[in-house]
Amino acid sequence: MEWSSSILLYNHEQMSNHDINSLGSPDAGLLDVYSQTVVGVSQHVSQAVVQIQTRDRKNQNTPKGMGSGFLISTEGYVVTNSHVVSQGLSWLINLPDGQSFAGELTGQDPATDIAVLRIPNEGRQSLSFADSSLLQVGQMAIAVGNPFGFQYSVTAGVVSALGRTLKSSTGRMIDDVIQTDASLNPGNSGGPLLNSKGEVIGVNTAVIRGAQGLCFAVSSNLASWVASELILNGRVRRGFLGLAGQKVMIHDRLKQQIDRASALLVQQVDPTGPAHQAGLKQGDLITAFNGHQITGIEDLHRTLDQSTIETSGMLVVYRHGELLELPVVPSEWKG
Repeated sequence: MEWSSSILLYNHEQMSNHDINSLGSPDAGLLDVYSQTVVGVSQHVSQAVVQIQTRDRKNQNTPKGMGSGFLISTEGYVVTNSHVVSQGLSWLINLPDGQSFAGELTGQDPATDIAVLRIPNEGRQSLSFADSSLLQVGQMAIAVGNPFGFQYSVTAGVVSALGRTLKSSTGRMIDDVIQTDASLNPGNSGGPLLNSKGEVIGVNTAVIRGAQGLCFAVSSNLASWVASELILNGRVRRGFLGLAGQKVMIHDRLKQQIDRASALLVQQVDPTGPAHQAGLKQGDLITAFNGHQITGIEDLHRTLDQSTIETSGMLVVYRHGELLELPVVPSEWKG
């Protein structure tokens, strides 16, 4: 997607001397660029962001829950949070143009708090996912939601931290979560977190109350993989190792032994899981699984597909100055 210079550049020639003097700050021009970018992105994506009302079939007139979602394809698939849809038996999707449709649940994955609904789609706008592995702390983050059905709401801030973990409703840790200071308004859960190009970098999923507005989003790479599995199979059937971890950068002095820029640092090991039985320990760096390079939790999620369940595999880990091979047999995730 390309943006016109009118959005990204500040045009001083369009301002009078009075306007310039009234700004009162040498940084005012930069702030205007920021504002124009937020305005441009929010207007560009607004027609793809929907309101979702979760209902009980016995009482259709009283929503049990409400959240946001966004269209990701011309086939009418809508991505939202699992917790937005999980408490109901039917779903009403309200579009910004005033139309409403009954949503069909394609599938949900409580382990990552991602769900997919489907509505009829006649050429409506959809959003595309960015590569969240390229995110940097400090870059712009724009949260858009549709809590009222016909008018979107927007908050903006920056990516505050990467690689966070967040406990899902199943008790499983959602890894590679984005932390942002772009606050979530009521009903905005399930909406997109966007970069300055209007691409989805995450799915807004939670706010920690009383923690000065800390907000979190499931990274776009994880969300897009889960959404694809739900669309193709109706559920995510995955292998399970029983660990929680975080992507870390490899120090220069280790790169001769670990030939990559990053790896997966093991932060927790489930004492009843396959990883513990294989001898994995907290503090290990996972560098490969079944011949696939592991540079972060997303790589491990992708490799732990249904083909790995109850099948012998091999973890390569770095521990105390040496690379170890740990045979492991993943079980099936039952979350």
